[in-house]
Amino acid sequence: MKKIVIDASDFGKRLDSFLADSSLGLTRSRIQKLIADGFVTVGERTVRANYKLKENDVIELEVPQPKETQIEAEEIPLDVVYEDDCMLVVNKPQGMVVHPAAGNYSGTLVNALMAHCGDKLSGINGEIRPGILHRIDKDTSGLLMVAKNDTAHLGLSAQIKEHSLTREYLALVHGVIKEEHGTIDAPIGRDEKDRKKMTITQKNSKNAVTHFFVLERFEKYTFVRCRLETGRTHQIRVHMSKRGNPIVGDVVYGRKKEEFKLNGQLLHAHLIGFLHPETKEYMEFSKEIPEYFEDVLVKLRGRML
Repeated sequence: MKKIVIDASDFGKRLDSFLADSSLGLTRSRIQKLIADGFVTVGERTVRANYKLKENDVIELEVPQPKETQIEAEEIPLDVVYEDDCMLVVNKPQGMVVHPAAGNYSGTLVNALMAHCGDKLSGINGEIRPGILHRIDKDTSGLLMVAKNDTAHLGLSAQIKEHSLTREYLALVHGVIKEEHGTIDAPIGRDEKDRKKMTITQKNSKNAVTHFFVLERFEKYTFVRCRLETGRTHQIRVHMSKRGNPIVGDVVYGRKKEEFKLNGQLLHAHLIGFLHPETKEYMEFSKEIPEYFEDVLVKLRGRML
């Protein structure tokens, strides 16, 4: 049990923000779940995550041990780009869900990781998401970091929070972009009309910045490289759609019908760079676009001849 007494300098702060910014080493989402589950009290009573702190408040916090996961290991082939004793970098294929959720309790990246790593996965994100630091959408392919222990998890999560990672994606978008490069700076939040979607909004949103660079132009499409300054849910998909250049194959934020008979959007997380959580050495890995993506580019190049 951890006990914290609030002084005047922290008066008025949100409970979840205060704890996430403390030296506990827990993510804000983890803090919010602990509060919701009753593991955090203020003055011996449960409160909400948005509780505003008062001077001399006494916070008591208990972090339960991670439960034994009930998710089964599955021998699913993994494209491991890098691995050592504390972490992995894997190349997730299009169509694979990152972690189990309602309707997807098998065939996920987590199921594959459990078979590959055994019990050597960080437990910070709980029984459903062992080792998972960040996600990419089911129908997006590309590189993901995975933590094997809690120390690595905390070190890499801090870099995600500080936006100090290097993350680049390759995408094919509708329309011909005339500029050689540009920046989209627009906050992203949940769409109030459709809670499964994200949108550009000033309400209950977070700042989001995407830099794009034109790699190749076609008659009706543009092949681009996108560098994330922030990492919001569906960020590139939302930003490119809102500027009038939705990603090819994205039926949520783009066009319902495509000419290429795709199973998902042509978006690939091709590069990731970070400081190794133990050695502090900068490491960078890249993976070229998958074959189905390259096939579309080949067809478009053929039309230009």
